Amino acid sequence: MSDSIQNKPESPGTPPSSPPAADGVTATPPAPAPAPAAAKPSVPAAKPAVGPSRRNALIAFFTSSMAVAWTSFTAAMAAMTLGTIRFLVPNVLDEKPSRIKVGLPQNYEEGQVTDRYKDQNTWIVRHDGTIYALSTTCTHLGCTPNWLEREQKFKCPCHGSGFYISGINFEGPAPRPLERWAIGIGDDGQIVVDKSKKFQQERGEWSNPESFIKV
Repeated sequence: MSDSIQNKPESPGTPPSSPPAADGVTATPPAPAPAPAAAKPSVPAAKPAVGPSRRNALIAFFTSSMAVAWTSFTAAMAAMTLGTIRFLVPNVLDEKPSRIKVGLPQNYEEGQVTDRYKDQNTWIVRHDGTIYALSTTCTHLGCTPNWLEREQKFKCPCHGSGFYISGINFEGPAPRPLERWAIGIGDDGQIVVDKSKKFQQERGEWSNPESFIKV
């Protein structure tokens, strides 16, 4: 009967019993192998700092000779474009008319200079039985002289050039007399000054009938 017990088959799923040790003590089964440790999630690598590098790159670009050259070129092109636009668009508001009416001949007295139209680059003068219109531009460097009634002369404040009431230069560095504008009588009897035409004494043009009115 002991043999039958010992030869009884073990039920499926039952771990085999440890064989008896030689001294009759049952051997302890080996401990199961430890489960592998769970893999730790990988930590993403830190991104390199780009702030200082990018700033340095921008500083290097804007201070480079090429950047300076491009900036200068762009500014020059912009100025050229603005100049072209300014040239193509006439400044009508700032331009004064070339023909102006200055009143009737009888309104001007002999030996008098009228500077009422000085802002339009014109003096109206009645002298020696004629009326003529003098330019207010000094023939030295383009300054505007003043009429000195007491001294009966035009005096330039810039470099001291002096002109008689006739416009002839007599002192200072001015190389030639003042210029005259064309002058005539309009249909309404008023004096009309035409600044699109000028007459120079040194060229003999003051004898031209358009350079004066006989009164």
